[in-house]
Amino acid sequence: MAKQYDVLFRLLLIGDSGVGKTCLLCRFTDNEFHSSHISTIGVDFKMKTIEVDGIKVRIQIWDTAGQERYQTITKQYYRRAQGIFLVYDISSERSYQHIMKWVSDVDEYAPEGVQKILIGNKADEEQKRQVGREQGQQLAKEYGMDFYETSACTNLNIKESFTRLTELVLQAHRKELEGLRTRASNELALAELEEEEGKPEGPVNSSKSCWC
Repeated sequence: MAKQYDVLFRLLLIGDSGVGKTCLLCRFTDNEFHSSHISTIGVDFKMKTIEVDGIKVRIQIWDTAGQERYQTITKQYYRRAQGIFLVYDISSERSYQHIMKWVSDVDEYAPEGVQKILIGNKADEEQKRQVGREQGQQLAKEYGMDFYETSACTNLNIKESFTRLTELVLQAHRKELEGLRTRASNELALAELEEEEGKPEGPVNSSKSCWC
C-alpha cells in the first residue's frame, strides 16, 4: 500500500469571532462555502494532504473559536502548531486592531520559530471595506509575516495562502526534510540494486525467461 503522506504538520487559524476562519477552512479542505454558519465552539479541525516540492504533506488544520470565553481552551493548541494564520475581516476595523492582541498570544504561547501569515479575509466585500490592503501589508511587514487578502466566497487566494504557509513550515524544518529525502533516495537506490541483483547474467535467449 502506497504511503499516504511523508510529513504531518499542524496549522492553526486564529482571530476574532466572525472573521471567517471556519469558511476559510471549509473552502480549502472541502471546496465548500456556506454564507451562514454557527460560531465555532472551542476548537475543530480538518485534514488535507497536499504536495509541496515533491513532498506529500498531511496538514492538520485547527479552527479556533474567537470568543473570549474559549481563550483558555484554544491557547492550549498554540504550542503544538508549526504554522499559524492570523485572520482579520477587511470589513471590520476592530478585528484588524485586535491582530496585535493575537500576535501577543502567539508570542506567549506558541513555540519559538512558529511560522505565521496574516490574512485579510472577506475580500469580496469591497463595498464594506474598512481596512485598506496597504494597511494589511504594512502590519504584516512590521511583524515579519507574509500577507494575503482572501475570500472564501470567491475562493480568492485560499489554496495560495495555505500552500505558502506549508512551504514556510517545510523550510523551517529543512534539516528534518533533508533527512526524509535522503532516506527516500536510499530506499529507491536499494530497490534498484535489489532489482539489478535479481537479473540473470548474460544474454537472454528465451522470451519465456523469468527473473522472479
